[in-house]
Amino acid sequence: MQNNTKELIFYTNPESRARIVRRMLEEVGVPYTTKVLNYKGEMKTPEYLKINPLGKVPAIQHGDLVVTETAAICAYLADQFAEKNLAPPIDSPQRGTYYRWLFFAAGPLEMATTAKACGWNLDENRQMIGSGTHDDIVAALELAISKGPFICGEQFTAADVYVGSHISWGMHFKTLEERPSFKSYVERIEARPAAQRATALDDELSN
Repeated sequence: MQNNTKELIFYTNPESRARIVRRMLEEVGVPYTTKVLNYKGEMKTPEYLKINPLGKVPAIQHGDLVVTETAAICAYLADQFAEKNLAPPIDSPQRGTYYRWLFFAAGPLEMATTAKACGWNLDENRQMIGSGTHDDIVAALELAISKGPFICGEQFTAADVYVGSHISWGMHFKTLEERPSFKSYVERIEARPAAQRATALDDELSN
């Protein structure tokens, strides 16, 4: 494919959400260049701020195009490398399910787990907070993975890369309870060879 001829650059730090993008890149399985940025100023240089004005990772540069925001990067890579079957076809009924839970995790799930980590009380402002309460989020997550083994049934997609990572971290950092359904879902995601390669690469960078 023509997309395989474009240089793909991955801006990362292993102590960040960029680990999710690393997993996605390993699932895609195309060559990419890794540029590790530290938290001591490299993310705030004028050069990198042209890539991401927020001065955060992850980001990717694919040819002349820059994509930031973890969920957006996962969705972009799935569509650019459609032959990898990491997203349902555009005309598939599962496409809506895929979008639903990918962006649920990027919005309500991240908001609710961040609020719990920071001690914010969402219940007091439930009408104005788009995420709903923490209990609402947990119930919705159960629904997302209930059709299993993956969010889109038998097809593993970028939504599983993203949602699975958030559930794994949520249980690790105690912002999500360790429900059996969550644990078995995460075990399926983390048993994939691409996930294991990605973890090994990032763990090596962390050492």
